Amino acid sequence: MTDQIIKEIKDLLKIGEKQIKVVLDLLEEGNTIPFIARYRKEATGGLDEDQINEIHKLWDYQNNLYKRKEDVMRLIDEKGMLTEELKAEILSATKLVEVEDLYRPYKEKKKTKATEAIAKGLEPLANWLLTFPKSSVEEEAIKYLNDEVKTVNDAIEGAKYIISEKVSDEADYRKALRLEMTFYGEIITKVKKDAVDEKKVYENYYEHSEPVNKIKPHRTLAINRAEKEKVITVKIEAPRDRMIAYLEKKVILDETSTATPYIKEAIDDALKRLIYPSIEREVRAELNEVAEEQAIDIFSMNVQKLLLQPPLKGRTILGIDPAFRTGCKLSVVDPQGKFLDKGVIYPHEKTIGGRITDEQILESQKTLIKMINKYKVELIAIGNGTASRETESFVANLIREAKLDVSYVIVNEAGASVYSASPLAQEEFPDFSVEERSAASIARRLQDPLSELVKIDPKSIGVGQYQHDVSPKKLNESLNFVVTQAVNQVGVNVNTASKALLMYVSGLNKSTAENIVKYREKIGKFANRKQLLDVPRLGAKSYEQAIGFLRIPEGDEALDMTAVHPESYHFAKQIMKQYNITSDMFGKEEVKLIIDSIDRSKLMKDLSIDKYTLNDILDAFIAPLRDPRDEYQQPLLKKDILKMEDLHVGMELQGVVRNVVDFGAFVDIGLKEYGLVHISKISKNFIKHPKDVLNVGDIITVYVLNVDKEKQKVGLTMLKTS
Repeated sequence: MTDQIIKEIKDLLKIGEKQIKVVLDLLEEGNTIPFIARYRKEATGGLDEDQINEIHKLWDYQNNLYKRKEDVMRLIDEKGMLTEELKAEILSATKLVEVEDLYRPYKEKKKTKATEAIAKGLEPLANWLLTFPKSSVEEEAIKYLNDEVKTVNDAIEGAKYIISEKVSDEADYRKALRLEMTFYGEIITKVKKDAVDEKKVYENYYEHSEPVNKIKPHRTLAINRAEKEKVITVKIEAPRDRMIAYLEKKVILDETSTATPYIKEAIDDALKRLIYPSIEREVRAELNEVAEEQAIDIFSMNVQKLLLQPPLKGRTILGIDPAFRTGCKLSVVDPQGKFLDKGVIYPHEKTIGGRITDEQILESQKTLIKMINKYKVELIAIGNGTASRETESFVANLIREAKLDVSYVIVNEAGASVYSASPLAQEEFPDFSVEERSAASIARRLQDPLSELVKIDPKSIGVGQYQHDVSPKKLNESLNFVVTQAVNQVGVNVNTASKALLMYVSGLNKSTAENIVKYREKIGKFANRKQLLDVPRLGAKSYEQAIGFLRIPEGDEALDMTAVHPESYHFAKQIMKQYNITSDMFGKEEVKLIIDSIDRSKLMKDLSIDKYTLNDILDAFIAPLRDPRDEYQQPLLKKDILKMEDLHVGMELQGVVRNVVDFGAFVDIGLKEYGLVHISKISKNFIKHPKDVLNVGDIITVYVLNVDKEKQKVGLTMLKTS
């Protein structure tokens, strides 16, 4: 069966069987996905993390499916009813629902109308009717009258219930009717009479219908939520006449039989009472599964892009957590993220009654200027929560009036409050208020998004659609993979990384991450990768999996700052010796010139090294501190503000993509509310999904399409208006 599963994975992913077997063997040996993707390319043929993860997921799914097949075959066999034909059907099923359909006729049933009729001795009558006799049905039914079956009608009715269940249990019929409902059914929604939807959130679904096979995943989830909140009713209308015609064609062998009218009634009952409600649930479950997968994929993709936003290295940053009544909390961090100072200003609302005064604004300005000058602040990070735009206005005016050489950035602070109240934040900033911790987190989030965002449950980062309506288990698995992937793609400075960051490194967990930090505190800092072997409970396997992703930029071994794994150091040193490359040449133009002149094919043969490892080593000489985030756009630095009154149709603006969803993208153009670029306004060419063009964090040029001042909504387009 292993070979069969591998073949199925090969057909689904279009990946070679040998590659799949190698990946499964490596996973079985306890290797992590990031490690396999980065350091076992020669074995896998260069498969990336996503491909390896898909192999892993499909292997688990197919194994679980096969286990269910085995259970079903065993249960049927115990009844002495497992034929070779049925066994072959079960083994060839590709979905769990198909396996359950095949098992249905043999499943122990609860009390049903059919089981009651069987208990009354009416099964032989049902079987007789299915022979499509010519003789009188009533006369045959008389034979089955007893203390529990008083009349001929009772006998015939009971037999019909048995036939209905037999028809309902036929796997082929259910499969065909499920397809019928999928391809020809309509989702119908209607508002409930007693519905409570004050803001008319679900108004689009008060009277709505669309084909089952055309419904978009985000609409499925919206409909589900509206139904759950008791705003609408939902049903699927499928062509029942076609369904009845299909069943009659399959079941009725003789239209002239005296039993045919009764069997037609049984078929009608089977569809209405047993089959239709069941397959309606199954079709909706399938729609939900597709919608869940899409929502999880979109959320995961957005989180990944957010994590991989480029850091603003080497800058002193002042973070502001905006607020009205309680004041804006300030926090300054140095270029390494170390906390320097904190404060509070009240530029919006007086704390004890009355209106805001000029003195109050002046005092807030003085405090901010003093802090900027004292610490030579280069950037101000303003959280985008409550009072964000008012704070932006205050900061922009101050920069202009005081002629400050400083810019500001609006930072997505989603999840900052969750972090600020967490045990981790309390440990980092024990004497801070929750809001003061938020200000420090906002500053660090601009400085190094990845290092700060890993401290927050990814579900709390608001860059998804309907993430609260999907399976928490599936969402957690996907997000954990994305965070792990991002951390290991970037690599981690083992001398500065927090426990929260280290625990996502390949081969490490919460316990080993804590031990690394404790040992680091004990010895001051790691001078080389070998010292990590002395960390308590960091075993040989964990070391092997983690060490390539742990970097030491200023250690006593130059290769320790690169992505080269210690297992390949002997190759790296041979190359350095052969071409007179010294460690102080790493990253300089002279080493690039040397490497450009190397005959890589010859060197591969001379060293007996694979092409992937060789290329990685040579790339590390050229760019020892390579960071994939350097390829992304830097945050949009601002010095002035935009107001709704400033907008006019056709106006050109720059904005930051904050969220990508099925129907478009939300763009921060500097207003309180994000503008929406609908999918139809993203590209002149047809695109299946906004993610084909846009990512969270992208800085894009947009044009104002429409402005609704009453609803404070702005429509945007990426297509230049005439």
